[in-house]
Amino acid sequence: TLGDLWMILRRFFCLLPLLWASLAPAQTRRDLRDMAGDTVQVPAHIERVATVGAVPVLNSLLFAIGEGGRIVNGLPTFAKKPRWGYQMVFAPHTASLPSLQNPDHSPQVEALMQVAPDVVLTMDRSAAETLNRLGLPALYLAWRKPEDVKAVVRLLGDLLDQPKAAQRYVLRFDDIIGRVGAAIEREGGKRPTVLYFSPSTLRQPHLVAEWWIKAAGGNSVTDDGRQAETRSFTMEQLLDWDPDFLIVSDPGEAKAVLHDPRFAALKAVRTGQVLVTPCGAHTWGNRTSEQPLTVLWAASQFHPRAVPARQVQQETQRFYRELFAIDLSAAQVGEILTGGPRVLPADR
Repeated sequence: TLGDLWMILRRFFCLLPLLWASLAPAQTRRDLRDMAGDTVQVPAHIERVATVGAVPVLNSLLFAIGEGGRIVNGLPTFAKKPRWGYQMVFAPHTASLPSLQNPDHSPQVEALMQVAPDVVLTMDRSAAETLNRLGLPALYLAWRKPEDVKAVVRLLGDLLDQPKAAQRYVLRFDDIIGRVGAAIEREGGKRPTVLYFSPSTLRQPHLVAEWWIKAAGGNSVTDDGRQAETRSFTMEQLLDWDPDFLIVSDPGEAKAVLHDPRFAALKAVRTGQVLVTPCGAHTWGNRTSEQPLTVLWAASQFHPRAVPARQVQQETQRFYRELFAIDLSAAQVGEILTGGPRVLPADR
């Protein structure tokens, strides 16, 4: 039928850029190893980068080496919320670009072929493998421990010919963590007990939180040596832990904790120590290139004499200015530190 013929022709024309790339001379391509150790052949020079899946996280990695301008896709539906409003501050051009993924976070293959990025970044290994088989260069990026995020940034520095920017990030990462650790050690105070969690599911959502809580001078009540990405628990267990601090990922969750009678007897609720993680490119409590700032912010909450609030404000401005190449105002930094914007930039 004419409809079938049109579909065949459409797919053929979508594939033309990929066919052309496969016929390009070998010297215009090079091999890179992704975070799974798989070898991926990519163009020698990268101009257009697509991010698929955990888009805010992946974008934050590009922002960390000042390369957000290379992103060729917009945010997926789940991220078109005020919580991720600073994505449009760090990469304004993405506000008018389409998402290149399905509601289940899988890549929209035909849309990607039409956009024809030089490389696709994803945190889904099976998606990377599928795209590579189709001729779309795709790198699998992942990390669970702090050293891994530095490896990811170094990989992107190699990919985008920005090794100095990647090294600048690594040095800043180590500098912030080192200074926070030294300040806490000098103070020599007690390490408070801490829970980072989702109050609606009673789950600790990310393994990386065990690291940043410890690095910030706290003791995570869910840190039992686990290797699983998430940790669920019961209300009885939470009441038994009775942590000094409860930390959630957005202001709505904090409000829910403070108004839910199940949590009323908890020490953190009674003392007003229910905190919301800051949110810039992504929620600081989850995986993001902003992880050093997470440690700095958390330390200022657990040990305010060792790490004063003004230091967090200053270091945050410096981090975004020197790494993201974005000069934020004091008001913008204040907004990020209180959990992110309440409205999208376009709505202001």
